[in-house]
Amino acid sequence: MYVYQEHDQQLLEERVAQYRDQTRRYLAGELSEDEFLALRLQNGLYVQRYAPMMRIAVPYGLLSSTQLRRLARITRTYDKGFCHVSTRQNIQLNWPALEDVPDILAELAEVQMHGIQTSGNCIRNTTTDELAGVNPEEIEDPRPWCEIIRQWSTFNPEFAYLPRKFKIAVNAVPGADPAIIGVHDIGVQVVHNDAGETGFEVWAGGGLGRTPMTGAVIGEFVPWQHLLSYLEAILRVYNKYGNRDNKYKARIKILVKALGADKYRELVEQEFAELKDGPMTLTEAEVQRIQQCFTGQPYRTDVDSSELQARLADNKAFSRWYHTNTHAHKQAGYRAVTLTLKKTSRVPGDITHEQLDAVADLADTYSFGEVRNSHQQNMVLADVADSDLFTLWQKLDALGFATPNLGLLTDMVCCPGGDLCALANAKSIPIAEAIQHRFSDLDYLHDLGTLDLNISGCMNACGHHHIGHIGILGVDKKGKEFYQVTLGGRGDKFTRVGEKLGPSFEADEITDVVAKIIDLYVEKRHENEPFIDTYERIGMDTFKERIYG
Repeated sequence: MYVYQEHDQQLLEERVAQYRDQTRRYLAGELSEDEFLALRLQNGLYVQRYAPMMRIAVPYGLLSSTQLRRLARITRTYDKGFCHVSTRQNIQLNWPALEDVPDILAELAEVQMHGIQTSGNCIRNTTTDELAGVNPEEIEDPRPWCEIIRQWSTFNPEFAYLPRKFKIAVNAVPGADPAIIGVHDIGVQVVHNDAGETGFEVWAGGGLGRTPMTGAVIGEFVPWQHLLSYLEAILRVYNKYGNRDNKYKARIKILVKALGADKYRELVEQEFAELKDGPMTLTEAEVQRIQQCFTGQPYRTDVDSSELQARLADNKAFSRWYHTNTHAHKQAGYRAVTLTLKKTSRVPGDITHEQLDAVADLADTYSFGEVRNSHQQNMVLADVADSDLFTLWQKLDALGFATPNLGLLTDMVCCPGGDLCALANAKSIPIAEAIQHRFSDLDYLHDLGTLDLNISGCMNACGHHHIGHIGILGVDKKGKEFYQVTLGGRGDKFTRVGEKLGPSFEADEITDVVAKIIDLYVEKRHENEPFIDTYERIGMDTFKERIYG
């Protein structure tokens, strides 16, 4: 992973000192609420329903065991003993005291972490596939490109006050979209041309929220040398023409739709012509410097997989977990292991300080001291030897992280909702828990197969409900919580926004509605046909008829 240089650390420590003084001035009454608002948002601090919420940046989801232990210490010392993995691969604290935040930031800085640009109208965390670098299907490791984008975008004054928040994702898997680049403000697809040279297909104008839509291809093949210049051109057009008068119409997706992809592309090409071959041009030496931070781990070449095969044959529970929660690896004799933070009766994505410490120990023992966060709110040990899998499974099971439901119905994505968030129209966590209890039979879940269910407490779509095969959105009707259902969203082979099923439902109805949707799928599916394929074959009207009569 990228290790801070001296100037990186200096910038971070200066920012901590700056924010400490800003907090002092605010608490002393020298700064107004409005004056402090912009300052705290620049450091990832929100004011939520009951307490501040602090968002901690985790670039492209990658954490060291040292950072995990520091997060454990912080949640013990300054919070209520747990934190939350967000859908942008970041970490959120839900109960920090405002006056403690400078101390939290100082502790984070000691392990090369911060909250900078996790909020506000700026470029947020750049994300990618949680299996980046080990996924045998990728054409190259996308993490160096993510790091290059991170360094370019952090503290970039030109993009510190955009019309609205801005999100970038990078994907290197052809024919699939594990990084869901299609619903990002900018999506970067790593491609190779006929000569084998690296370039990028660049998308713009995707996004979820109030007006969900997928992006359009703006650049079909941008040579790697010009990646930053091309991204800068896209952002300059957005900065120039984006709507600053109405925050609901301020995202780049609205601008791309209003102008049309062809016109937006034309404006980008005009800007790019001025930027091309300028100071933002990447050199081979600079790219290699970053790539060296992501070289392969010291993998063993003598891994004995014979005991693994015997364990798989003899232990049904272990075999189910292996086939559900582990993923093929580029290196022979290794697997990537997903820790599902989705055990029934726990908040999806939450992890306690004791568990953080335990995962750090497991990372050191079994995965070269690294962990990744996924945008599905799970964690990944990406480099586990076959010979260690059975022992690791036993330890994960004791921690509650071995539920074999990855990619299944109860592996839900769920925002904190009305239990914590001031923006939410309805609670998300109780709905997730009710569905978990209703569908707790693992045999039944595995029979259903792959099924994405995502829950958001409001139109901001932090739970990515639009791209769930089944999406649930909390809405407010005259002060009462209701839930709207969408079907047909995708965030797998390609990205697609789901379609509304119809009128919304009360909280005590929603679990039965999900059950009816599942029952219809079971009735209509072909042998081994996933839910999303059945939906696409029989169409929305069939589901509407079953639900509404």
